[in-house]
Amino acid sequence: MPERAIIHLNVADFAVAVERVVDPRLRGRPVVIAPEGAARAVVYDMSEEAYREGVRKGLPLGRALRRCRGAVVLPPHPDRYERAMRALLARALPYSPLVEVAGGDGHLFLDVTGTGRLHGPPADVAWRLRRESRAALGLDPIWSVAPSKLMAKVATRLVKPDGEYVIAAGEEASVLAPLPLPLLPGVEAEDWRRLRELRLARVGDLGRWSPLQLETILGARARHLLAAARGVDPSPVLPAGARPPVVAVDHELGDDSNERAHVEAVLWELAERAGAALRAQRLAAGRLALVLDHSDGVRAARCLAARPATAGTFRLFRLAARALDLAWTRRVRVRHLRLVADRLAFPPAQLELFAAGPAEPPAEAALVAALDRIRGRYGADAVRLGRALRLSPRAG
Repeated sequence: MPERAIIHLNVADFAVAVERVVDPRLRGRPVVIAPEGAARAVVYDMSEEAYREGVRKGLPLGRALRRCRGAVVLPPHPDRYERAMRALLARALPYSPLVEVAGGDGHLFLDVTGTGRLHGPPADVAWRLRRESRAALGLDPIWSVAPSKLMAKVATRLVKPDGEYVIAAGEEASVLAPLPLPLLPGVEAEDWRRLRELRLARVGDLGRWSPLQLETILGARARHLLAAARGVDPSPVLPAGARPPVVAVDHELGDDSNERAHVEAVLWELAERAGAALRAQRLAAGRLALVLDHSDGVRAARCLAARPATAGTFRLFRLAARALDLAWTRRVRVRHLRLVADRLAFPPAQLELFAAGPAEPPAEAALVAALDRIRGRYGADAVRLGRALRLSPRAG
């Protein structure tokens, strides 16, 4: 059986790259994408020039402009970015039916295993795709080739904002060992802070710990991060058009209720379950949707973007609570709640201790990590927060 060959294409700072195709005068200038006229506007995307000045996704716009005073601010154009993604996908499909759009922000995975007789070596395919994207679309993607999606993602992180990287089978551990832990897909803010307390700074440092030792720090997620640290990732590249993965959890109320405290207790339990499922898969949610079913059969739904993407329980709950405010506009009792996390992707890699964006505060992150450890050892119902004690037994 041939070795897996996964190509990762990454158009760095995708929204800015698309805007520069539309307006070439923006090239070389610091650019910030944000809804400038909106209250509490936050950064949607930024150019490499603005990044070097300290601008990060999710940063309040006012603070971003104080860090980068000469930045050009543009409103987001999601329809424009969707068209660009479709055009990029169309360029990739002739090379493989297994082309996965990852997050919709300039990332594509292609599985070209066994296609050498048709299209040549994987690195040649990646280079042709880059050349065609430049010529036809004006976009210049970074590319990598590796035996897995995880390693391909790591490789493009290493050469961003411009470059290419090929990782052969068997090189995973040697490539990963010297890297800072935040570059490992799946490491979120709370993991990084906790591991730093124990002076674990590099991916290779995890190898000095046994699975049992690491479980005392990270709970049930330890085995997933250990596998990632060794470059183990059997996840397939989904075929083009396949339904993207989501994490969905729901709760049927024993008695219909319009008591806010009771409904929020249910919402907290759903956020806990969704966060645990995301962290177990080393993924973060870029969007959260809440669906309410009322006792008279009327359904209401609202969704909110998470920038940056998150798997943290407290941030998920705050997003869900905001969605609840938007969706619950009637006095009719609620019968059923469903929480859906989608636009799943590897958590963003940041080396500044995650301080620039709206990450969870250290105390919240430490609490989530402690709860994961206890539940990983003694079961999901071993410990519960007071705000969830109003609930009847856990729903499926």
